[in-house]
Amino acid sequence: MHDTPMCGCDNGRVQPSPPLLEVLERARRLGVLGPGPVLDHVDHAEGFVAALEDLAEGSLLIDLGSGGGVPGLVIAEARPDLRVVLLDSLERRVALLAEAIAAMGWQGRVVAELARAEDTGRSPEWRAQVDAVTARSFGPPATVAECAAPLLRLGGVLVVSEPPEETDRWPAEGLAPLGLVDEGAPVAGMRRLRQASLCPETFPRRVGMPAKRPLF
Repeated sequence: MHDTPMCGCDNGRVQPSPPLLEVLERARRLGVLGPGPVLDHVDHAEGFVAALEDLAEGSLLIDLGSGGGVPGLVIAEARPDLRVVLLDSLERRVALLAEAIAAMGWQGRVVAELARAEDTGRSPEWRAQVDAVTARSFGPPATVAECAAPLLRLGGVLVVSEPPEETDRWPAEGLAPLGLVDEGAPVAGMRRLRQASLCPETFPRRVGMPAKRPLF
């Protein structure tokens, strides 16, 4: 267990601790983080931290398809006041995330959950209980929206990374059936949506359907 202080921020930038960098470097070597230097992934995760700066203390956040732990682990360190769930459907990734949580000494506040997002959205434990959902490279907008909306409480937020030049990927008519409203880009490369009304019980559809037959 590391007793290293949580990361700080310098001039608005996330400063990851050495233990977190070690954890992410291991994920990169094992091929679950994605290509490129670890610090590039941390830099990208900064956008999520900035987009969630008004999230209240004690809030519950779920990171969809957490993979190697970005942005979930970075958010967990930058915001030690949050409860964080790292959700992934692959056992190997979840095992690695659980090891990372133990290495950082975050047991009890951060958990790694093995499940499909569609199943999680139908679970009474999680449905309409979550304050914020994050998604990085989880899927196209319609898939992300349908998997996230059932999790969010009324007023909860979804933050998604996307290409800065893409501005029309979240049509109001596509989001409305899910109860979501697009709030625009709080920071470059991020989109923020709010749960304006609770997601209807008809969503999410069964596993695989949000991707196979997207709503928009």
